[in-house]
Amino acid sequence: MAGDLVLMMLLFAALAALAVRLDARQAQERQGVPTVADGDSLTLAGQRVRLRGIDAPEYGQTCRRAGADYPCGKLARQALAQAIAGQPVLCSGSRHDRYGRLLGDCRAGDVDLNRVMVASGWAVAYGDFKAEERAAREAGLGIWAGDFEQPQDWRRRRNGMDEPRHDLLAAIGDWLREFFPLP
Repeated sequence: MAGDLVLMMLLFAALAALAVRLDARQAQERQGVPTVADGDSLTLAGQRVRLRGIDAPEYGQTCRRAGADYPCGKLARQALAQAIAGQPVLCSGSRHDRYGRLLGDCRAGDVDLNRVMVASGWAVAYGDFKAEERAAREAGLGIWAGDFEQPQDWRRRRNGMDEPRHDLLAAIGDWLREFFPLP
């Protein structure tokens, strides 16, 4: 009986600690006219934001189409800037990547920027937007019009760093690392 009471008290204490941690992870919002860094990141209201669930070619990355190299990273940045079209952008998210950027779902007016970058072929699905990627690939849009190295592979080859995907499994892993940090 006493053991059950201790177990119940420990369970309540754990739930209270969890509630405090989850409350601290409430969604953050940033709004304003952004500075576009590349096809999947921007600066908004002084904070860097990485568009969650997508991965665009890096600014300096090149791809191949019709036997010639072209600056796909610069074109991905241009595609994001065109989707924004000078409008204010609203981004919201509750997680940050290893570089401290907010992983955000971003909109410019009625335009879902995360979704439109994958649907237009200028970013690959990175945890979400699989149907949009499939449609862009089948239509040969953006980077799918030729050959390209996956942005994650390009970064790994250039600087040896991996970035975890932005899907639910990655979110669960982030959450667990907060409670059980590695030494």
